[in-house]
Amino acid sequence: MKFLDQAKIYVRSGDGGDGVVAFRREKYIEFGGPDGGDGGRGGHIYVRAVPSLNTLIDFRYTQHFRARKGGNGAGSNRTGAGADDVIIDVPIGTQIFDEDRETLLADLDEDNKTVLLCQGGDGGLGNAHYKSSTNRAPRRADKGFPGEERWVWLRLKLIADVGLVGLPNAGKSTLLSVASRARPKIADYPFTTLHPQLGVVRLNAMEEFVIADIPGLIEGASEGTGLGDRFLGHVERCALLIHLIDGTDEHFVQNWRMIRKELKAYDEGLATKPEVLVLNKCDALLPEDIAERKAALEAASGAEVHLLSGVSRDGLPELLRYVQDRVTASRNA
Repeated sequence: MKFLDQAKIYVRSGDGGDGVVAFRREKYIEFGGPDGGDGGRGGHIYVRAVPSLNTLIDFRYTQHFRARKGGNGAGSNRTGAGADDVIIDVPIGTQIFDEDRETLLADLDEDNKTVLLCQGGDGGLGNAHYKSSTNRAPRRADKGFPGEERWVWLRLKLIADVGLVGLPNAGKSTLLSVASRARPKIADYPFTTLHPQLGVVRLNAMEEFVIADIPGLIEGASEGTGLGDRFLGHVERCALLIHLIDGTDEHFVQNWRMIRKELKAYDEGLATKPEVLVLNKCDALLPEDIAERKAALEAASGAEVHLLSGVSRDGLPELLRYVQDRVTASRNA
């Protein structure tokens, strides 16, 4: 299934049914009087988050959602039938924006969370509603009220505990594949990952966390270079970030600073998230090179640097235990 995290859809709730003008006509009843019923309510448009979906691909083929009109009233004080509501199912983590793509209307970040997007129109009143002691034969009935319509943007932000960031070919997909059952594409060229990937890391029967791998960032990503920073929204909900750095690159410190700059350019809040620095591909380095590069990165960042080899899995159990403890502490907080 192709991954799609943005979609534009049109929604329109149903109009209300019309009220009617009717009078009672019955044998042996001299003064029947007005008995026109009211119209029924138009259908509402709801959006609901469900766990069975993980992409917005369905909205590429179905972009228009309309609820039905309410039934018209009838004689004998019969009210028109209310129209059925339309419920649009979306993945958990979907945000709904107005057509300007800036005004947030709803954030469906919980299972079965439901929001009313467009309210159906009320039914019009029949002439029975207007009878009084001074107006015994009203001939007034109202049309149903119109429903609401709008274009909205759906944007999916994956629900994950940990986000993987770094340059292309830093080893993010390799780490995801050895730490979880996810099987992302792995190759020796940049931008192997074109869409976000999710994996569940299970340390034991009681401890697990969800990790999200997004396509690699390069310098100028905030201005649209490469794949841009479009997919950074998928790590906004993460409790912490794993910043993977290629230890075999001579400019590893500059690479770390560049990614931090792109994170800050995208969102100040994202740049302040807790970060776990990981020096990867240590199996291709000599022990003295590893010590030197670790010390240089710790001096530049002021944080602890973890050593890892995604291929040989050296340092992987220690890293996953450290991350799990951080995630557990974040959940408890």
